[in-house]
Amino acid sequence: MKNAWIRTAKNRYRGLFEIHLSVIFLGATALFGKLIDQSPATIVLGRTFFASIALLVGWFFFRQSLRIRTIRDGLGIGLLGVILAGHWMAFFHSIQVSTVAIGLLTFATFPIFVTFLEPLMFKERIRRFDIIVSVVAAGGLFLLIPEFDLSNSMTLGVAWGMVTSVTCALLVVLCRKYVARYPAMTLTFYQNVVAALCVLPFAGHAVPNIGGNDLAQLLLLGVVFTAFTHTLYVQGLKNVKAQLASMITCLEPIYGITLAFFFLQEVLSWRELCGGAVVIAAVLLATTRIRK
Repeated sequence: MKNAWIRTAKNRYRGLFEIHLSVIFLGATALFGKLIDQSPATIVLGRTFFASIALLVGWFFFRQSLRIRTIRDGLGIGLLGVILAGHWMAFFHSIQVSTVAIGLLTFATFPIFVTFLEPLMFKERIRRFDIIVSVVAAGGLFLLIPEFDLSNSMTLGVAWGMVTSVTCALLVVLCRKYVARYPAMTLTFYQNVVAALCVLPFAGHAVPNIGGNDLAQLLLLGVVFTAFTHTLYVQGLKNVKAQLASMITCLEPIYGITLAFFFLQEVLSWRELCGGAVVIAAVLLATTRIRK
């Protein structure tokens, strides 16, 4: 009995470590939207292509099964790949039209959507506290919007960031259905392959014109910041609830904004600082409530 409890505790701490480490790398991912001089579709194509190759090479070393057990599972995992493609395109588009901070802070609201999606899909109860936190986070988003006009680049960035947030929430919740039945590497591989196929019609023509510097950064983005990071995150979901994992991910903007300050010289405005503080505080408050 005691050994079983210790084993469970170790698995939980390992899962938390894997989620936290992957979030550090995810925070750095946003910088590539500014550093790579390509369209969002081209960035996603390069990212998913190199990630798929890296995961395939990893399969030869770890020999994890790539077999999908049922057609229904195959369709579900394929849907995850489609959502992943849309999620990453929206993410990089948000950053390119605005700033790293806007893209990351609006993306950070996705745990709020998880709060409502997870109970609906897994027949769990929605708490009144979660609704209050969602309203507070929405207030933070309101502060990030300079004016309700999509001709304003910052407002457009927030709009695309919300698309990023919703699609990420769908990914986190739907992944929970498969992480118990398939290795993390298997799920990540198929999601990236499907995502690459989805964006190929929109970015295939740009491949011959990609320069050496952009190609090197796409390789780094795909292998380290996608294949390794995404697998680590999905692996962490085996021992951590999707809602708690999503709350931990709220630290991503802090890492990304700090890195953007040092590498891109991006400085937050007072409005962004206040709105971001409200969003992150709301999500952290929800995290504390979950742990209790």
